[in-house]
Amino acid sequence: MNPVYRKARFLLGAPDLHQLPPDTGREVAFAGRSNAGKSSAINAITAQKALARTSKTPGRTQQINVFPVHDARYLIDLPGYGFAKLPQAIRAHWQRTLPAYLQRRLSLRGLMLIMDVRHPLTVLDQQMLACCAAADLPVHVLLTKADKLRQGPALTTLRHTADRLTRDYPGTSLQLFSASRHRGIDAVHAKLDEWLELGVSDAGTREDTPYPATARATNIRRI
Repeated sequence: MNPVYRKARFLLGAPDLHQLPPDTGREVAFAGRSNAGKSSAINAITAQKALARTSKTPGRTQQINVFPVHDARYLIDLPGYGFAKLPQAIRAHWQRTLPAYLQRRLSLRGLMLIMDVRHPLTVLDQQMLACCAAADLPVHVLLTKADKLRQGPALTTLRHTADRLTRDYPGTSLQLFSASRHRGIDAVHAKLDEWLELGVSDAGTREDTPYPATARATNIRRI
C-alpha cells in the first residue's frame, strides 16, 4: 500500500466553492450516487476507518470535504448525488455547484467516479460523465462492492461497462473495487499517483490484487 495516502487528514468541509482552499496544487475528486460506497472507498484507499464519514442514511453529507495527503495534493470528497429526499433547495444548490466545480477548478486533475457494480451507469452517472467530458476532465470508474458478486458476473459487468464507456465516453478508465475485502486499492493508488504527480520516492511497495488493474475502457486486462 502506498503510505502517502495513510497521511490523509480532514482539513475542512466547504458548503460552497469560495470556501475551498486556494485553487493551487493538485487534487482528485471522488463522486458518486448516494449509497454507492464512496465513503467506504475513500477510507479503504487511505487505510483509515473513519476519514470519510459513512452513514446508513444516503445523502447525509452535504459539503465538499477536503483531505490533504502530501505537499499541496488533496483528495476531495464531493456530496453524493441522487438522493431524492433532500430538500429541493439543497438539491438545486448542488446541481449548480458540482458542475461549476468540475468545470472551473484549475487544480482538479481527475475524478474517481463511484458506481455500485450491481447498478452501473445510472442516468445520473451518465450525466456526471457528460459533465466531465465537457470539461475535458479525466475519469476513472470504481465499480464498488465487487465482493457482492461472484468473479464471473463481476468480470462480465466490467466488460459490459467498458464497452458502453468506449462507445459513449472514450478514454475513461475503470476497475473492480471492494472496500470490505481491500481489493483493487493498488490500482487506485497508481491512478492517484499519476494524477497527483507523486513520484517513486513517495510510493510504497505495491501489493498484488486479484482484481483487474487500471485499464482504459478500450483495453480491459487482468493481472
